[in-house]
Amino acid sequence: MVDYSKWKDIEISDDEDETHPNIDTPSLFRWRHQARVERMEERRREKEELEQRKKENQRRLTETRKKISEADADSPNLNSLKKTLAELENDEKKLLKKDEELRKKDKHTPWNVDTISEPGFNKTVINTKALRPSNENLTEEEKEAKMKKFIKENEKFLKQFGLLRKYEDSTKFLLDHYQLVCEETANYLVIWCINLEMEEKHDLMSHVAHQTICMQYILELSRQLDVDPRACVGSFFSKIQTAEQAYKDAFEDELKQFKIRIKKRAAEKIQEAIKEAEEEERKARLGPGGLDPVEVYEELPDELKKCFDAQDVPMLQATIAKIPQEEAIYYMNRCIASGLWVPGKNDEEPTMKDSKTEKHSGETSTNANDVD
Repeated sequence: MVDYSKWKDIEISDDEDETHPNIDTPSLFRWRHQARVERMEERRREKEELEQRKKENQRRLTETRKKISEADADSPNLNSLKKTLAELENDEKKLLKKDEELRKKDKHTPWNVDTISEPGFNKTVINTKALRPSNENLTEEEKEAKMKKFIKENEKFLKQFGLLRKYEDSTKFLLDHYQLVCEETANYLVIWCINLEMEEKHDLMSHVAHQTICMQYILELSRQLDVDPRACVGSFFSKIQTAEQAYKDAFEDELKQFKIRIKKRAAEKIQEAIKEAEEEERKARLGPGGLDPVEVYEELPDELKKCFDAQDVPMLQATIAKIPQEEAIYYMNRCIASGLWVPGKNDEEPTMKDSKTEKHSGETSTNANDVD
């Protein structure tokens, strides 16, 4: 009896109407078919390799058993031969188990246009789903911990990939370091690009940006094909070198827009860092009353500013005596709260803070006795 339920699930190459705007749809369908053919070829090679290993194991089993039967009971090699025989028999069990696993996979593999007409209802395609765990169900703390662990284990390889220049080298490197084909690598490269731009290493940033877009395209292709991103490495780098000009133009446009976003974000981070530094400096300047001496100084009348510029206590006292009492009290209270003026206690002399130095360091104060 033929199991016609198999017809309910047939894998085809162009079964999705919507695709990512950065992915050329006809090319995507061709890539999907190419990826399926490559998986079929990989399964075929796996079967052939298993058959070769089974034949080789069987040959060695036959030879070993023959040697044991011909060996003398007191032969020094007899124990070694028996040990070898036990190992080969154990390998035979593992190979039979592997063969059974492949048969089960074949049984549950959907048909497609390349296998549907083969005699005997052969099934040779794996409908591979994404094998990597998703980050969607992780908390922000778990995502951060995962990212830190990934960088700690792979930072050397991440930098090597970011500095590669040829598509062939990138292909080989990712095939040798499959763990890099993931979202964490794309995120790391984006952060690296921002830091390079902030350091004004524009050429290097531009180069790493190219590698970043390559990784993002691989990840996007894997989502479109619904396969493990590692299965898309060879297909992407092969396609980007032979694609139609429209596809290459789309890639270059995405790269250009990405670099614009990187430059904008780097400029924003620099401004944020400047504001943060200025705020830290302002906080360090705050006087005992919580006022900023620089801001208080800028609000003073010109005649009072001259007193602080000259660091002249008698001049300050004379100037204060000339202005209205209410205004004088207001300004002097603010000077005290900001630390520009420290009234003397008992026999101590009052202290004036150098307003010019304060603007730059927020730290220097001068005693009136030190002023000529």
